[in-house]
Amino acid sequence: MVHNIIDWSLRNRYIVLVLSVGLFVWGAFSVKKNPIDAIPDLSENQVIIFTEWMGRSPQLIEDQITYPLVTNLQGLPSIKYVRGSSMFGMSFIYIIFDDETDIYWARERVLERLSTIGSTLPTGVAPTLGPDGTGVGHVLWYTLDAPNVDLGEQRAIQDWYVKFALQNVPGVSEIASFGGFQKQYQVTIDPNKLLYYKLSVPNVINAVRTNNNESGGRKFEMSDVGYIIKTSGYLQSREDIEQIPISNQQGNPIRISDIGTVQMTGEPRLGIFDQDGEGERVGGIVVMRYGENAAEVTEKVKNKMREVTKGLPEGVKFDIVYDRGKLIKESVDSIKHTLIEEMIVVSLVVIIFLFHWKSALSIIIQIPITIAISFILLNAFDISSNIMSLTGIALAIGVIVDNGIIMSENAYKHLAEKYESREQQEHLKSK
Repeated sequence: MVHNIIDWSLRNRYIVLVLSVGLFVWGAFSVKKNPIDAIPDLSENQVIIFTEWMGRSPQLIEDQITYPLVTNLQGLPSIKYVRGSSMFGMSFIYIIFDDETDIYWARERVLERLSTIGSTLPTGVAPTLGPDGTGVGHVLWYTLDAPNVDLGEQRAIQDWYVKFALQNVPGVSEIASFGGFQKQYQVTIDPNKLLYYKLSVPNVINAVRTNNNESGGRKFEMSDVGYIIKTSGYLQSREDIEQIPISNQQGNPIRISDIGTVQMTGEPRLGIFDQDGEGERVGGIVVMRYGENAAEVTEKVKNKMREVTKGLPEGVKFDIVYDRGKLIKESVDSIKHTLIEEMIVVSLVVIIFLFHWKSALSIIIQIPITIAISFILLNAFDISSNIMSLTGIALAIGVIVDNGIIMSENAYKHLAEKYESREQQEHLKSK
């Protein structure tokens, strides 16, 4: 078989040259299209379901949320297994699908099943899907450098301006905010006053909830002009909450201010984010969408940051803490230099040992063509250019050169034998 291939190649050398040039050009285009990342994505093909039920113990979360979800999700097609995790106030379900399953098809199947499970869960509990990213999707971390802005205002800037702007970047799945204080109104109830007025905590909660909404009326016409009647009751300040009536006793309204105090404060936190020991910071994590090019996504996000900076308050700017793009560039540059150095060293060694530049050239040409073909295969199998794949190519150069040297030496051996046999035959004829 190999003999026939060699024989055909020798008889059709121009076809072989054209095919080699075509494969090299195709490989050059494949190098540009191949996604670049620093590390290979070895995470499982999974869909995450997050459910929040604050204030409940892990055992209650396990019994009423995690267990019903796990048992009902196990019958999905192309599924490998389902994992569940319960903690205080939260439940996480990890659904692992087969590796060849399309991630967005899997998310659709999970959503269909969740629509039928909702009635079995406690009232007010709504499971949500996690972002369509992977375990190595955190491509960029940033903080807001705002020395003269309080942490609550910084978090408001992050949640209501920066986050929405960066989420529009193609390839970004989610912007996860961290640090600072999330502003909220807190009503602190005096239990003695609550007992004095013969009220309960649900009465207070219901009063606040019913007074923070908008009611629709009807439309009527007057003098050929249509009017829409509605009532707007959204709470906009601390004073609005204090004036909410809870009940009426002997003609006197009992308001929130009569049984407690209202204050603007931050949501309770379980930790803080400190940067370089210089104090707490507010920032976000950019999560890349499944299957995207990490180098392109990070570059697009940084370009968007330059636009967003123009709308930030004076003195506020971005401080990039972790940049996968920089790591990718350094990793790829390191491998490129290694490949170039190997090609130069191999070329010199081949020329010195064979001392025949045509044979050396035939061996050296194999290296770029083989590397180009390897990128065609990387794209075919959906493998990104990362430290592992590029290092494998660098290590394979030795095998490529070794194969060329062996073939050249073997050709020299056979040619020498033929030349020696021909010389002997001519010598015998001359006698």
